[in-house]
Amino acid sequence: MALSDAILTRLLALHPKIIDLSLERIARLLARLGDPQEKLPPVIHVAGTNGKGSTVAYLRAMLEAAGLGVHCYTSPHLVKFHERIRVAGELIAEADLSALLAECERANEGHPITFFEITTAAAFLAFSRTPADYLVLEVGLGGRLDATNVIAKPACAVITTIDYDHQQYLGETITAIAYEKAGILKRGAPAVIGAQPDEALAEIERVAARLGVSLAVANRDWQSFEQHGRLVFQDEAGLHDLPLPQLAGRHQIDNAGNAIAAIRAVDDPRIGEAHIAAGLRSVVWPARMQRLGPGGLSDLVSADAELWLDGGHNPSAGRVLAQAFSDLNDRHSRPLVLIWGMLNTKDAGSFIGAFAGIARKAVSLTIPDEENAVEAGKLAEAARAKGLAAETAESLEAALRQASQTVPAPRILICGSLYLAGRVLAAHGRMEMSKVSGAGRR
Repeated sequence: MALSDAILTRLLALHPKIIDLSLERIARLLARLGDPQEKLPPVIHVAGTNGKGSTVAYLRAMLEAAGLGVHCYTSPHLVKFHERIRVAGELIAEADLSALLAECERANEGHPITFFEITTAAAFLAFSRTPADYLVLEVGLGGRLDATNVIAKPACAVITTIDYDHQQYLGETITAIAYEKAGILKRGAPAVIGAQPDEALAEIERVAARLGVSLAVANRDWQSFEQHGRLVFQDEAGLHDLPLPQLAGRHQIDNAGNAIAAIRAVDDPRIGEAHIAAGLRSVVWPARMQRLGPGGLSDLVSADAELWLDGGHNPSAGRVLAQAFSDLNDRHSRPLVLIWGMLNTKDAGSFIGAFAGIARKAVSLTIPDEENAVEAGKLAEAARAKGLAAETAESLEAALRQASQTVPAPRILICGSLYLAGRVLAAHGRMEMSKVSGAGRR
């Protein structure tokens, strides 16, 4: 076991709950560490329900295309915890991560603190000690009480599309969820707001008005759309005629637009249209409509089959995925077969129901080694209740073999959970996963 894994395992025992939204514990620890959050480069802070990870990926790609040094903090990790912390463009080294975690553990002195809080403190320490031009900072959960929300004044705040997810922590209505997300808005800092349901936008505007925050709102102050095989971005300052994003799916037009609008709001003369275009072409974001090439799982499917992976797990992610694969089928017809696993904290029926009439069948499996995984038989029942043909599999390997029997050669989408996505990436890349399962460790 890597030293960082051993320390992370100990840190999990410091608080009885995985998620307990508060700023008090991290503020206390950061003070003991010398307040590293006050020594960071300009921060672009990103919250939202859907698309925030992709928006972060676009921002990093565009900033780096301009030759700028970029720190980046994301969650959850898929295979290795180190994925969460990029220091000046590079994944944090094992020796550095272990030393920082140990330093935070000592400073905490055994006080209750969540896994996400103490690891966020470690990330801030890393970022404060290495020069960079920007920090792109993704919210873990919500916004108002998220551990990342200790930044006094970001260079820009971004709120991507809001939908139902994590209601047990954020509230049962879109308005309540939007209030939590809007907690990252800060007086004097510009904010970019992605496409929103009406009630979410109304709440964000209410919070912004109270704080005096200037908002750049999608489809009002700026637009991002596809035209003649190009991405067109337009706001009051002008128009960008750009290449389509590297990431697949029409929803990526919106996510790319969020990033471009944020770059415009930051107004850094070092970042030009050519850098934005280069970022769109080079962006990478694993387990988001990712087409898997040759790898460890290839021998389990027929040579002519396509293998895709996505970690989306809420109803709106299901709708977006279903639309994307419907569009793909219009261009190149193949039967779509789903392999899916989910956690019991998610609405499995609403997720899988989006694929009714689009997927040929759904092969369900119980995500291995996850205590909150929904049993494969129950997932199959949920799929059948939504009108899909469904069967179960004992393992990922068995599910791939079953899916591959479809004729003609199918388009296979593995989906439903970031827990499952991490295991797929590890198996396909023949990599060892971190011992601490990170997909739900917010």
